[in-house]
Amino acid sequence: MQDASTVANASPEWSALLEAVFAMGKRLGVRSSDAFRPVDVVEVSVVASIRLPSGRLMVDTPWPEGRPGRELAERIPPGTYDVEASWVEAPYEFMGESFDGRECAAVRLLVRNEPVSVWEMALGVEDDVEQIVAGDEIGFETDTAMGAFADACGWQALTEPFRQFWERHEQLPGVAIDRETEKLRSGEFEMVTHHASQADLLTFPAEEGVTAVWIGRTAAGEVAAVAVAPYLSWLA
Repeated sequence: MQDASTVANASPEWSALLEAVFAMGKRLGVRSSDAFRPVDVVEVSVVASIRLPSGRLMVDTPWPEGRPGRELAERIPPGTYDVEASWVEAPYEFMGESFDGRECAAVRLLVRNEPVSVWEMALGVEDDVEQIVAGDEIGFETDTAMGAFADACGWQALTEPFRQFWERHEQLPGVAIDRETEKLRSGEFEMVTHHASQADLLTFPAEEGVTAVWIGRTAAGEVAAVAVAPYLSWLA
């Protein structure tokens, strides 16, 4: 039988990047599409705090894509947790104009204020470790470039604004429709609160296709953070 942690452990290069991307002022490297464009971390800040009353964490797209949400196999203590984001800039010019190339590079749910000793890909409750091959990306899949952290007990209710938006959009194509969510950071993030379950959902930018989800563990093996870093795959 395979050992899940051995199969899913981050490489030394990825481990270093997952630490560096949340270090203000750190130079991460260069864009893979432009070796002369350095990528620097220019902001690291808390976007919001979310309530996870069951300790069962969902990390998936909130959009209706014909499948249940992806719940992590790892449990965390029930509570309220900060979600921190990192922004990078890689300035460039195009057709005589200058752009800062600012993008949200990574987000992480802060579980414990302790150093991360090892990073590993986060298994879902439905994942079979026997089917995982070393080097595979383990995470959620979406074609909407949006992911979310949320409590599993309120997932159905917390994602309802996205289902309603989708249904109205299908019924009224071309009509501008707003989502019943709280927009944060100029709409880069969206938050949904479900009062009955006392749970929250927070969206974040993700990749189209598979977005890997990482767990950072302390030296004692406890969960310190859960991170998603889609931008790092664009680095050389």
